[in-house]
Formats: sequence, structure tokens, C-alpha cells
Amino acid sequence: MKKIIPASKWDLSGKYVIITGATSGIGLAAAKEIAARGANIGIVARNEAKANEIAKQMKESSGGGGRVDVFLADMASQQSIRRVAVEILEKCPRIDVLVNNAGALYENHQLNEDGLEMTWAVNHIGPFLLTMLLLNRLKESAPARIITTASHGHKMAKKGIDFNDLKAEQLYRPLKKLMGGPTLRYGQSKLANILFTAELGKRLEDTGVSSYCFDPGLVATNFNQNNGKMAKATMAVMKLFSRSPEKGAETLIWLTETDEISNQTGQYYIDKKAELPSKSARDRKAANLLWKVSKQQTLLTDAVDL
Repeated sequence: MKKIIPASKWDLSGKYVIITGATSGIGLAAAKEIAARGANIGIVARNEAKANEIAKQMKESSGGGGRVDVFLADMASQQSIRRVAVEILEKCPRIDVLVNNAGALYENHQLNEDGLEMTWAVNHIGPFLLTMLLLNRLKESAPARIITTASHGHKMAKKGIDFNDLKAEQLYRPLKKLMGGPTLRYGQSKLANILFTAELGKRLEDTGVSSYCFDPGLVATNFNQNNGKMAKATMAVMKLFSRSPEKGAETLIWLTETDEISNQTGQYYIDKKAELPSKSARDRKAANLLWKVSKQQTLLTDAVDL
């Protein structure tokens, strides 16, 4: 296969950027800034009214020059993700950047309609499925980029992902929950983001599509506000030491436009620099196993595989 040489300059003007989780926090901050740089934006959101209002504001701030599309999807539902992927492909003849930014943490054990634990479903399986369904369009648009929001929280999963307890039933048992089981589950899902990025980068070599993930740092957002009084109190204290969403979005914005990373792929970034993640996040066997498990959980066919 002929190697596609990345563009020497990564000018966002006129490029099309899809971003999930763009109605609040670093996703919103990034979407506004990326649009201000001349890119066309596709917002994937669950709340239609909120997404439409944000799209309106972005169009007004750009003087009506930039295109802002709204795509509705619940990132916890594979049916919803498949539907929105079809809509995106019908509306977007090219996709230059896909940003998997939506994320969640569930204090109580919940399964989605697909029978998957919710934190895992939203943070890993959702991005995996959306990426795979849009992958051919990204290849057609090469050079293109896939960027996933990871977290320093992946370091909590020191023993890696428990592939024998994918529904996290053990982590949500009373004693383990008291000891931080839900946050450990969040750490496992963020570890999955990094392993997925590395495996994707390996599988996309010589296609012109690059894969990156990053740690935005501790950011003051509305994250984890729907998990009861204790979670709200914890987040209130954490906000005292947190970055603004705009600061947290800086590395994401940089990853969409810098030409410094054109020859890099599969890496993890902090404050605009490639960094080594935890030992568990560098486990190649775990990355390969995660890929196979993710295919099984999404029922993907070889038609959309690498």
C-alpha cells in the first residue's frame, strides 16, 4: 500500500471536525476554539435543545462563516451510535478529525440496553464503535486524525482491566464500592482509551489516519454531578484545585491543528507533550485483547474491521 504523506501544515480552515461531548466542559471549550480557527464542526450530543443553542451561539460568534451541524445520539446506546453514524456519513463527504470526548462515571451499578456496564459503555465502547463506523470515511479524507480524551485516572487501574469481570459486578459490591470501586471502574475505562489509541495507531499505519489520546488534567466541569450528594461534595472540593475548561481543552485543540505530531500515532499526551502512560497502559497483549473484546461487545463484522 502506498504511504500517504501527511500535510506539512495542519490548517483547520475548511476542515470538518466531529466532536462528542461538546455541550459542556472541555468539549464545548474546544469546539468553540476549533470553530474560531475556521473549521466546520459536527456536534454529537444527547440534549437537542442545548446542542442547538450552542450551535446557534457558535454560528453567531463566527459571523455565520463556519458550518455547525448537530447530530443527536446517546453514547451509551449502540443502536443510537449506529443511527447517528449513518446520519454523519450521509451529511459529511469528508471527516478530517474525530474527537471522542464524551465521558461519564456512574456511582451505582447500571447496565445499558446492550447489557454492558454504563461507565464502560460510555467511556470506551461508545468511542470504539463510533470510530469504527466512521473509519472508512476518515481514511478517504486522509490525512485525518482520531483524538480520544483519556485521563490521569487511568493510573488507578494498576492491575489493568479485569477481562473476567467486564460487567464490573465485583467492583460495585458493597465493600468494594465503599473502597472506591466505581472510580476504579472509571480508571479502567480511561485505561481502555489509551490501549485503544495505541492499538488503533498500530492498525492504521500507512493509511494516513493517526490516533492520539490526551490527559486534560483535573478540570472544573459538571462531570459526576448526577451520582448523589457525596459525589457532588467530592467534585466541589476538587474544583478548588482544578483547571478551567479552556485550559483543559488546550492539548485537545493543539492535537487537532499542530504539524508537530504528523509523524506520530498511538501516543498519549499531557500539556502538549507525548508522555509515557502507566505500565498497564503500555501492555500490548492487553491492547490486542481489548480490541477483540470490543469487537465482540459491539458485534462488529469484518466489513468495518482493520
